[in-house]
Parts: sequence; C-alpha cells; structure tokens
Amino acid sequence: MATAQVKPKRKSPTRWIIAAILLVIIYIQVQDQPYHLLPEENTTPAAPITELHPVVLAQKNRLVAKTRELGIKIIVTDGYRSHEEQDRLYEQGRSAPGDIVTQARGGQSMHNYGLAIDFALWNNEGQVIWDLEYDGNRNGKSDWMEVVAIAKDLGFQWGGDWASFPDYPHLQMDFGLSLRELQRGKRPPIESAPSLEALK
Repeated sequence: MATAQVKPKRKSPTRWIIAAILLVIIYIQVQDQPYHLLPEENTTPAAPITELHPVVLAQKNRLVAKTRELGIKIIVTDGYRSHEEQDRLYEQGRSAPGDIVTQARGGQSMHNYGLAIDFALWNNEGQVIWDLEYDGNRNGKSDWMEVVAIAKDLGFQWGGDWASFPDYPHLQMDFGLSLRELQRGKRPPIESAPSLEALK
C-alpha cells in the first residue's frame, strides 16, 4: 500500500523580511552614531593647547630667516587659534560681515592644535600684501612661491595644494595625524619630535 507523501509546509518569508528590516535599522543607527558604539582610543583628556607646537614654531622662525636671506620679508599673520576664534572666523561672510575665508569650524583646523601658520608678504612700500605674483626681490620669480618652496623644504604642507578651497597663505605640519585623531585627543608627542638641531 503506497503511503501518501506529505509536502513540508513552506515557511513564510515574513520572518526574513522583518529580520532584514531590523538589520537595516541597526546599520543606519550605527552610521549615525559611531562614537557611541566605538571604544575611545584615548580616555585621558588632552592637555589644552594654547600655542604653536615647538617644531612648528622653530620652523616658522627658520622660514622667516631663510626668506629674508633672499630679500623677501614675510609676516606670520596667524598661528595658534582657539576654537572660539575659529568659530568667529567661520561666521565671517556667513552671519558676520566680510568675505568667507575658511570652511573650518572650531576644532576642524590645524590652527586649533598649534600645527599651522598663515603668512603674507611685506612689499617694498611696507604694506602687507597677499599677491601671488609679486616679485619684490626682482629675481624674476614670484616671492610667494619662493616662500612656499622654502616652507616645503622645512617640512610644511601648503594649503595652496588643496584641490577644494585652496588656502594660499596656509602652512601646516600634521605629523601624520588626521583631524579626526586630533579631535579625539591624539597629539604629536613633543619628546619624540625631531630635535631642533636635526632640523637645521
């Protein structure tokens, strides 16, 4: 006597759909709030920064001296900048009068970590200028680009090389650290920075 074969019941796909939706919701929440789910890399509060990093300061002074040897006078118009100063600068051209000069809010600039300077030129009439074509030492080269070349030799990165929103007066040293790492408390260790003698 033949036995009838019983077909197994097909499971409803509803459970799988609900599980997939839940996974998507969890994924979205993880993307929106990564800092709450990732362990902190550095739980010790970073010391407040109030000045330029010693290596940046030393190389800034060397930049001024080396450009003067070529007959180019520069002025460092900005160095360390607090988060509050950065926020005020960010509002310029937005909610405050003036032109937009930065895309960085407080904590988003290397200036806020003592790792950047801005410069301008003194012309032969004693005026401060931001002229990339000016040739005050009359050697057939742009004084601005001569300053940039020396700065790069001293280890600075130039904001004029940035593809989006180039910042021509800006020079920085990031010591291999990203802004995100700096924001999370990482700092270039002063004791392991190159000695000033090695930088000469």
